[in-house]
Amino acid sequence: MKKHITYLIVLLIIGCDSNLKKWIAYDEKQEIEKNSNSKIKKLQYKRIQSISTDKNELIKGYEKEINLFLKSKYNELKPLIIEKSIPEIQQQIIDNKFTYYDLSLFYISRIYLIEFNKETFLNSVISLNKNILNDAREKDKLGNDNIYSIFGIPILLKDNIGFESLPTTAGAYSLKDNYTEDAFITKKLKSEGAIILGKTNLSEWANYFCSGCPNGYTSLGGQTLNPYGRKIIDTGGSSSGSGVATASNLSSVSLGSETSGSILSPSSANSLVGMKPTIGNVSRSGIIPISSTLDTAGPMTRNIIDNIIVYNAINGYDSKDSYSKYSNDIDIEKVLNFDSAKVRLGYYKNFYESDSLYKRAVDHIKENNITAIEIKSPRVNLSNFVKILDEDMRKDLKVYLSVYGNEKLEVSDISSIIKFNDKDSVVRAPYGQGIFKKIINDTMNKEKFDKLKIRLMSEGNKFFDIPIEKYNLDAVISLNNYHAGYAAVAHNPCLTVPIGLRQNNQPAGVTFIGKSFEEELLYQIGFYFEKIFDGRVPPENSM
Repeated sequence: MKKHITYLIVLLIIGCDSNLKKWIAYDEKQEIEKNSNSKIKKLQYKRIQSISTDKNELIKGYEKEINLFLKSKYNELKPLIIEKSIPEIQQQIIDNKFTYYDLSLFYISRIYLIEFNKETFLNSVISLNKNILNDAREKDKLGNDNIYSIFGIPILLKDNIGFESLPTTAGAYSLKDNYTEDAFITKKLKSEGAIILGKTNLSEWANYFCSGCPNGYTSLGGQTLNPYGRKIIDTGGSSSGSGVATASNLSSVSLGSETSGSILSPSSANSLVGMKPTIGNVSRSGIIPISSTLDTAGPMTRNIIDNIIVYNAINGYDSKDSYSKYSNDIDIEKVLNFDSAKVRLGYYKNFYESDSLYKRAVDHIKENNITAIEIKSPRVNLSNFVKILDEDMRKDLKVYLSVYGNEKLEVSDISSIIKFNDKDSVVRAPYGQGIFKKIINDTMNKEKFDKLKIRLMSEGNKFFDIPIEKYNLDAVISLNNYHAGYAAVAHNPCLTVPIGLRQNNQPAGVTFIGKSFEEELLYQIGFYFEKIFDGRVPPENSM
């Protein structure tokens, strides 16, 4: 505490020195032209910087603190924080190595260093909580002795998750002033003592807005860039900013959301651990929706234990969510003492034969006391999958805007959002609004829609149940987000874990998929795998 008081005194004495370089927008025409030749359509950018927001607003009010911290403490604390797990950070705070205040200011300063540098910026953070440091001071006064706790830990929220101190925008210009109440999971985090650091950029409207547009682009946040290859490697979507920021150590942990692949994709693309929970284990109320049938939020972290800590803080029953289930906390002791000899996993023959990283991971599993059996993908029919998203979003977004949206918003449903954006499409929708326009023009009656949901859930379950039952498996091993759609309609939990980098420096992950409500077993398998296989590789700018 003495160190903390001394730091504040020094800040008061020299606080007038706030000569931080401001962000100045640059001419990006050459970069855009270069990327227009990319063989990957999702990397053919029309815009990189946001032209609708001033990036300098991100750190407004923190200039003096950042300037002093960079001069006095940042480099000293860097090896104590970068790539460290929550338990390691908590133990160091208990041992008086630094404080929660220091930790929060470290991340704010790091965000400035990376995001305000033309050569390193990632556009991963869309807004910062202006009360972070006050919140951190309060946590320091209270103290904490549990290393497996989210208490005092700064967390970033995907910007479709409600947080009363910042607008909840989904990256959309029409929601730039959408100040609303905390989402249920935000309340849970705060009740456990977490510090909300800010909001992350994403794919606008969670990747269900424009046809063929890049992952990680929003009109408010600009184009999120992958730290493993800025402008040359895809960020994954839609929780792009959460993946990029966490991978780059701009926060301890983050939250993403998934309808079909939106946690798994950016987690695997950024060498992270990502959990897509069983639908209902984590509340969706107060989160801008795509589909009430398939949506869920989940943790994105650099390791398994951190993921469990966040999951335990956010899961639980919410009376406002029709799918919600009662608390389903993970027993960390069971995870730490997992008996791998009892587990049977299935791996996919096609991935094993075609992907060297997947093969290496599976071979490692075989060599380390886990039974792994070759399986083939059953043929099932997921035709018309996107109709679930279309029909749900038309209804669910209107309900969200009515119940949670700020009363001063100019939009109330998809049709009004389209009209709003058409007033200035260059700024508000440079990639068009193809998906939104399809949603309002291509409808399905309720009877057919209900039958479609039943059929797709049955088909998704068959995809996993057939091999699981045939070979008496505990889970299957997928690759990245390749089976996300099947898991989505089946409501099955998925846990992706890093397995290294490809020759072009692109990260990849194996994804363990189990039956509904078996998150604890997936965490046990994932923790054991992480222990025997060092797959996480930090990006260069994170060290």
